Amino acid sequence: MTFIIEMQGITKSFPGVRANDEITLRVEKGSIHALLGENGAGKSTLMSILSGLYQPDAGSIRVRGKTVAITAPSVAHGLGIGMVHQHFQLVHSFTVAENIILGREPRSGLVIDRDAAARRVRALSETYGLQVDPQARVEDISVGMQQRVEILKMLYRDAEILIFDEPTAVLTPQEIQELMGIMR
Repeated sequence: MTFIIEMQGITKSFPGVRANDEITLRVEKGSIHALLGENGAGKSTLMSILSGLYQPDAGSIRVRGKTVAITAPSVAHGLGIGMVHQHFQLVHSFTVAENIILGREPRSGLVIDRDAAARRVRALSETYGLQVDPQARVEDISVGMQQRVEILKMLYRDAEILIFDEPTAVLTPQEIQELMGIMR
């Protein structure tokens, strides 16, 4: 069987701490996995390795059956891997669409094509049932809606593999239920 993600023998140490010790994780396409453990168990470290924030000291990673070296988040993005961080990385004075396209702005000549961006964001939002208003200012939307913006940022960048770092930590019970529905 070919897994979309295979992490084998992943080891990562920091001064005085072994965060990951020969971890193996295999993920099938279309599945949802949760890593559970105490604070300091190495969950975020393992996902930071998969998303290119950290490099493993040992072990290998395969994506869609091919061995890869994920040396930076840009490499992960190129492999279709995106991470939604616990602490959102949004510009609060920008609109939803402006945040989503930041760094990948559609252009019409030398000018950013804001209408094309809003159309693409609206289409992605409808496709995945995320229900965001591309014209809303991030500073005016709920935390749950901000998380949806972060998800759309990854989908806009064609991420097929989404990693969520403690996705329910800042959400209300209703927002948690909505997120679970979106994931399914």
